[in-house]
Amino acid sequence: MLITVTGGSGSGKSAYAEKRILDLGERERFYIATMIPWDKECRERIRRHRKMRQEKGFTTIEQYKDLEQLKLPEKKAGNKRAVLLECMSNLTANQMYGDGEKQDWEQKILFGVASLYNQTDDLIIVTNEVFSDGLKYHKDTEAYIKTLGRINCRLASISQEVTEVVYGIPVYLKGGGR
Repeated sequence: MLITVTGGSGSGKSAYAEKRILDLGERERFYIATMIPWDKECRERIRRHRKMRQEKGFTTIEQYKDLEQLKLPEKKAGNKRAVLLECMSNLTANQMYGDGEKQDWEQKILFGVASLYNQTDDLIIVTNEVFSDGLKYHKDTEAYIKTLGRINCRLASISQEVTEVVYGIPVYLKGGGR
């Protein structure tokens, strides 16, 4: 199953996504971390997220970009597997601004999602709602917002479930949710 979880900053989407993985039942759990620890604020957010999932049975893999290159360990026979990708907005920014050359970022990232999805039974992708403030931005930021918007639309179209978390409350946009 492919599940997309979105929401604003600090909305509770990460906690919801982790709970959703746990609700899937017993399985191998992987957490794909995409935030580069650039500064004190990033390191603090990473620390807080690690603490949140400390005893939830996740194996953390740091993959800041090039998702298509990620190969999960060989699956144990008879076991189910769930992956939480946290988060698409970081991955997109890392990809767009971490390589010197311009590419079709949307296709590259979606190819990476497909590759990851083929390695698991369930994939939950956390992304951010960054499209509704109505402000004007620099052209590079506008390009990022538009790319992430297209990626999120594509993820929503292929996901069995789409949930927006608002003030810690899951709002089910597609599928049943929990």
